[in-house]
Amino acid sequence: MTEVFEPVDAHDRRLVLGATGLLAQFNEAGVLQAADVHVASRIGALAGERREEVHLALAMLVRAARNGSVCLEFESLEPPPEPLAWPSDWLALVADSPLVPAGVIRIDEGLAYLDRYWREEGAVSADLLSRGLRSAPSYGEARLADSLDALFVGETYAEQRAAAADSVARLTSVITGGPGTGKTTTLARLLALLVSVSDQPLRIGLAAPTGKAAARMTQAIADAAQHPDFPEAHRESLAGLTASTLHRLLGFKGLGTRFRHDRSNPLPHDVVVIDETSMVSLTQMARLIEAVRPDARLILVGDPDQLTSVEAGAVLKDLVAGMANRSAVSGLTRTFRFGDAIGTLASAIRDGDDDGVWTLLQSGVGGVELLDPADLSAIRASVLPPALGLLRAAEAGDVNAALQSVEAHRLLVAHREGPFGVGQWNRQIERWLLEATGRDWFPHWYAGQPLIVNSNDYGLKLWNGDTGVVVHSDDGLTAVFADGLAGRRLGLSRLADVDTAHAITVHRSQGSQFDEVTVLLPDVDSRTLTRELLYTAVTRAQSKVRVVATEESIRAAVTRPAQRATGLARRLAR
Repeated sequence: MTEVFEPVDAHDRRLVLGATGLLAQFNEAGVLQAADVHVASRIGALAGERREEVHLALAMLVRAARNGSVCLEFESLEPPPEPLAWPSDWLALVADSPLVPAGVIRIDEGLAYLDRYWREEGAVSADLLSRGLRSAPSYGEARLADSLDALFVGETYAEQRAAAADSVARLTSVITGGPGTGKTTTLARLLALLVSVSDQPLRIGLAAPTGKAAARMTQAIADAAQHPDFPEAHRESLAGLTASTLHRLLGFKGLGTRFRHDRSNPLPHDVVVIDETSMVSLTQMARLIEAVRPDARLILVGDPDQLTSVEAGAVLKDLVAGMANRSAVSGLTRTFRFGDAIGTLASAIRDGDDDGVWTLLQSGVGGVELLDPADLSAIRASVLPPALGLLRAAEAGDVNAALQSVEAHRLLVAHREGPFGVGQWNRQIERWLLEATGRDWFPHWYAGQPLIVNSNDYGLKLWNGDTGVVVHSDDGLTAVFADGLAGRRLGLSRLADVDTAHAITVHRSQGSQFDEVTVLLPDVDSRTLTRELLYTAVTRAQSKVRVVATEESIRAAVTRPAQRATGLARRLAR
């Protein structure tokens, strides 16, 4: 689907008034935005390139990176809006441009790259291929078998045992699976396995792309170690393991994309584990792999069917596609979390079965429900009761009940802005709350206001994506965030970057789980409407999911996988 916008008027901020030639035509048609045009014009002028076809290619490369692609394959581009057409012999024209010897554009097997992404993709593939040539530490077969037998008992753990055994055999491994397939269980037991068979103490580093995901990773591993089936003799090996953000693991310097740990100053860890790898961009993966010692283990965990990173790249998908022939990828398929209907729905979405998805949603059985987007009263009936329950618990000062209510339901939408964005729906739910309670208005802070943190605050130990709630207390209103078994209270004046969270974007929901989820899909012409968006949203629900959408939007989402142009899978498969 070609991304286009409709200019509001001649003074639309997305239009460049001084643009000429092809750049002006494609900008006025809504294919290029102002930033694409300005960057292409300036760089082209600096390099002495005058041909408007090459300027258009450069602008399209900028647009591609902005939309998450790493490169551009001219032959696969969808036709632009009529009467526009892509230039003929476009790749040949670009290859002959002074931008190529100047190192601005790179041509690699028919793909065009901006130099940065070409270098990063090449570095990731080279480092991974080099790691694949190194032998993992070997352990006595009997010793390894005994530990596997102790940690993975019975048919229930057969799939996870196989994944752990495969991972032990190589320095780089990828463990994939949807929600509830036991990725964390596998990881916890794999780490205990490595500790038990190693002759030396292991330095283990755990990380995730966001603070919220890191906190969930820490808690999930601790919970897995306390499971009744987990051998007591191995619990001590996981004691004290704490995950951090990927930036913190690498030693973020605060500016740019460089870190304290790199190829010349590698991480000290013997084992490095990254969770929620689908959220890792190409740039982040390049910085990570160069910082991991060549002899250290790298274990990547995630769900390749979820939404990819907000920055350029589709790294986990590329790793799965490019490394599968080396037996470096272990896929977990058995689901333990969902009810039958939600699990079946998720599988149908993942498989691109739009008929199956539509039939199941229409059935309305097993925790799956379809709502008409034109029926505002039905949407109100799904989102208002949990919001009222949260309001009443918070006004009563019942911290535990309020924190439980925060995780009971969430409205998930596709966009942050616009008439159907997060802001609009948060305001709509607050209007319904006012109607239901007979009040006239809510102040800036009010009891029962759900909160989501937008950026990491290391001083307060609040992480991007953390959720909390405003509650009544003896001292007035205070914010409470879940912290283990108890709620951690913080003064409202200390919160620097939080938003109301009756509704959040599907992207912000990654790594979270809610008892019930209401999913509001955008119109069929939205660029964000993809299979990955619907799959990610549906799999946030544990007991009930409501999808608010037309049949056209549902079928479009299921049959429209996200398209990100990359060359990483091809490089790894060589």
